[in-house]
Amino acid sequence: MTQESRKAKGGGRTRREILKAGAAGAVGTAALSAGFPSIVRAADTVRIGYVSPKTGPLAPFAEADEFNVASVLEAIGGKVASSGGSLDVEIIVKDSQSNPNRAAEVASELILSDEVHLLCAGNTPETTNPVADQAEINEVPCVTTLCPWQPYFFGRGGDPATGFQWTYHYFWGLEDIIAVFLNLWGKLETNKVVGGLYPNDGDGNAWGDPELGFPKPLAGAGYTLIDPGRYQNLSDDFSAQISEFKEGGAEIVTGVVLPPDFTTFWTQSAQQGFRPKAATVGKALLFPVSVEALGDAGHNLSSEIWWSPSHPFTSSITGQSCGELAAAFTAATGKQWSQPVGYGHSIFEVALDIVSRAEDINDPEAMLASIVATNVSTIAGPVSWGSGPVKNVAKMPLVGGQWRRTPDGPFGYDLIVTSNETAPDVPLGGDMEPIG
Repeated sequence: MTQESRKAKGGGRTRREILKAGAAGAVGTAALSAGFPSIVRAADTVRIGYVSPKTGPLAPFAEADEFNVASVLEAIGGKVASSGGSLDVEIIVKDSQSNPNRAAEVASELILSDEVHLLCAGNTPETTNPVADQAEINEVPCVTTLCPWQPYFFGRGGDPATGFQWTYHYFWGLEDIIAVFLNLWGKLETNKVVGGLYPNDGDGNAWGDPELGFPKPLAGAGYTLIDPGRYQNLSDDFSAQISEFKEGGAEIVTGVVLPPDFTTFWTQSAQQGFRPKAATVGKALLFPVSVEALGDAGHNLSSEIWWSPSHPFTSSITGQSCGELAAAFTAATGKQWSQPVGYGHSIFEVALDIVSRAEDINDPEAMLASIVATNVSTIAGPVSWGSGPVKNVAKMPLVGGQWRRTPDGPFGYDLIVTSNETAPDVPLGGDMEPIG
């Protein structure tokens, strides 16, 4: 990236350069009139920016945002202790509208208008990547989650030899979800023929990548992958994919699919007489609302599980267990827990931990140093950079499970862990079963 491309608004200087000059008393009228409001002020409020898809097809990921922000602020009394004394905490949430261009736009607003000290984001590469790119360009500390690390890192052109400077990420990787899926399928009797549903987006291109995605590991484990090619999100006809899967004898379906697209695919599969023994799909099958929309056809669908009420972690902010946090979400909203409840809480744990240890929140380099030194136990598990597959990534635990119909329960389905070989501390809730 050239120095010119790294310039933010403000007389050709990056925001970090103006902040540093301001800290030394050198921010003049010319710089301020060029687009920066005054940034030389008392450090009594820390501003944390958060970009999330509140609306659009990715909205289920953000369902718990309002609950998490409110409960975190209530738990800390709106303040955090830091090396410079007690700070008021302001969390500024922006809606990406499930659109990467919009995510970049609101990230820029948070950096240049709201002047956040720390930028955060989650919920698929369509959100994390454009937000992190804006942070890197403007030299603003940034932490993201809820996106496999390969689409986050390589999707942004990352070089493992150097990594990024300002942007850090914690989640699991494709190697982890591949291991989980193989463990799930290995518990069933199948012909090992897999149909792949990979859309033309950041996740789909990463999952279907011949070198970095599913094809090589599946072949190495003796599976045959039928990949009909990339389809466009929000498609209304999956007949071509279903036809290829049927002709190839696929007994397993996998992929990373938007919730409305999987509903369309699964409904059309039933209509066209295609019923595999396992359907293990990322993204769409993470949410109870998506499974409930399928009626009885959602029974025994499977997915990765990155967080659940049975995970053995506690919040560094509230002291709640995973089960207690899930119960609090249901009590507050009347809705069933979903996996982003835990990760949406954890990103504010990480953010507040970073703020509490930073020597000077108004110095981006001090904030960056605090990110690099992070070692915090969260409701999603321990977060610590330095031992990840690349400089900017911290790995998190992952297991797998199935949706089971619970007609006598408070909700239509429950997600239970049926494979924990990759994270034995997470207890099993049942055995893997074929769809039937």
